[in-house]
Order: sequence, then C-alpha cells, then structure tokens
Amino acid sequence: MVDCLYSTAVNDQERHQATFDPEPGYVRIGELAKRTGVSPELLRAWEQRYGLLQPTRTVGGFRLYSAADEARVQHMQSLVSGGLAAAQAARLILSPEPASRTVSASATILDEEAGNLAVSLERLEEQAANTALDRLFSAYTVEMVLQDVVLPYLHRLGERWEAGEISVAQEHFASNLLRGRLLGLAQGWGQGQGPGAILACLPGEHHELGLLVFGVALRRRGWRITYLGTNSPIGAVAEITRSLRPAVVVLLSMNPDNFLDHAREIKKLAKQVPVVIAGLGATPEVARQTQTRVLDQDPVSAAQTIGREHSARDDDRRRS
Repeated sequence: MVDCLYSTAVNDQERHQATFDPEPGYVRIGELAKRTGVSPELLRAWEQRYGLLQPTRTVGGFRLYSAADEARVQHMQSLVSGGLAAAQAARLILSPEPASRTVSASATILDEEAGNLAVSLERLEEQAANTALDRLFSAYTVEMVLQDVVLPYLHRLGERWEAGEISVAQEHFASNLLRGRLLGLAQGWGQGQGPGAILACLPGEHHELGLLVFGVALRRRGWRITYLGTNSPIGAVAEITRSLRPAVVVLLSMNPDNFLDHAREIKKLAKQVPVVIAGLGATPEVARQTQTRVLDQDPVSAAQTIGREHSARDDDRRRS
C-alpha cells in the first residue's frame, strides 16, 4: 500500500508540476523566497533542521506555505541579524513565552536607540547619529527600522520645523544624513530579475525621503527600482517608461495643484502603465482627475501592498 501511494503521488506530481497553482492564501517556496529575500535552500534548511516552516501538502506532494510561515521567516531574519544563532532564534520563535519576552525587550532597545538617534540629529552630531542607526540596523530588520523609527522621526521633524522648534540648519542636517543612509541601503536596487518600478518626484518637488523609503522597502521584496528623484519632468518619466516597461510608476508631490498642473501628461502616462500617486498632494480627487491610484499608506506598508497585489496578479495570469 505504501509503495502504491508513493507511486501515485510521484506520478501525479510529474504530470502536474508545470501547471500546478497553489491554493488561495498559500504560496510555493519560490514565491516565499521572493517575498522574504531568503533563498529556497536556506528556507528548506530552516524547515528541516528547526521545524520553522510548517507547510501543508497537496495530493501531488507540493509543499505550500502560509502567511504564518512567512511571518516566522521574517522574525527569524530579524533575530539572526541581531546576532542570535539560527537554532536559538528558531527556538525563541517556536516557543511562545520566551519569544514574547524577547520581543518586549527588543521593543525597549528600539525605543532607546530611536531616542539616541533623535538627540544626536538635533545636536548635529553626525558620528553619534550614524552609530545609533548602525545599532538599529544591526539589531532589527530594515523594514522595522524604517517603519518604527525613521518615518515617525521624519513626521515629528516636519511638525517641529513648522512650529519653529528647530532651526533650518537642524532640519537640513537631519534630512541630509537620513537621505545618505537611505541611498546607502539603495545600492544595487536596479539589479535583479524582479518586477520593475519607476519612482519620481513631480517637477518642482524636492521632498523625496518618503519616496526613498518606499523604494528601499519595495526593493527588499525583490523589485528592481529605477529612481529618477526630485524635480522629474513627466515627459522624461514617460520616455523611460516606454523603454523599461515597469510594473508600476510612482509619482510624488506634496501639493495637489502640482499634480493637477500636469494632469494631462499623467493621464496619458497612466494609459501606458499603472500609475500610483503619493505625498500630501495625492488626494482622491487628484487621483480621479489623473486616472491614477492614491498610495494612502505609510511607505513601508504601501510597498508590502504593492508587492502582494503584483504577486496576486501574476498568480491570476498563470491560472488563466
């Protein structure tokens, strides 16, 4: 009976390997690797050695991985990047109580280093600010540092500058230092085989930090980024879009009138490729008039959403 079942499963797998599609809510190991940035070989090792992944199987023998598996992989990455051995990290993740205590302690360290960063930037202390960032990036995932430290700091920075609580020099110092670190994280982000994204600020727009955060987060999901930066003419964006054929174009401006001033060009671009608008100027009314879509989440969450939606569309295309 065992031999019979084994032969049936193997034959079924061989017949359907080229056409099989995962069940809704589940992904195969290649897609899991793309989403997490962990190679299939390492994922298999974590599954076999530590039981970190708990896949379900189809009748044909395919392993399918759930959102819970993806979350455990991301947690594993965070703990290992913080210096834990893989075996120890896996034990913490699979044992609820120790993991809970670790997360609590980790959150305290995150808050402390975020405070050190803010103080250093306000005092114009470059070395101390970079040291705080180094500690954060060595202990936590890039996405966590961006979402829980950098983005909230930038929001407070803007508020304090408008309220006159900090000087122009302090605002410029902090913005330029963080911009440099983000560009460091962006090294090589145009390489690879993933879907492509073109990111640009509209003409006259110079607020780019949120767009850089979005690009870094999207790159971490396997995308290729073509970054045009500040003050980008729509015509130039359209030209490079025709050449590269990206999966999405993201345009940013803090002023809705800036979008509306270029509405005709943006609408024309949106007929070639999906266009997403971002920044304080990206309103539902602007999206309606430009036939685009508003990026209405924080940049890290938005990158996750764009990535998931693109993967879902790919799955639909394969099924059809």
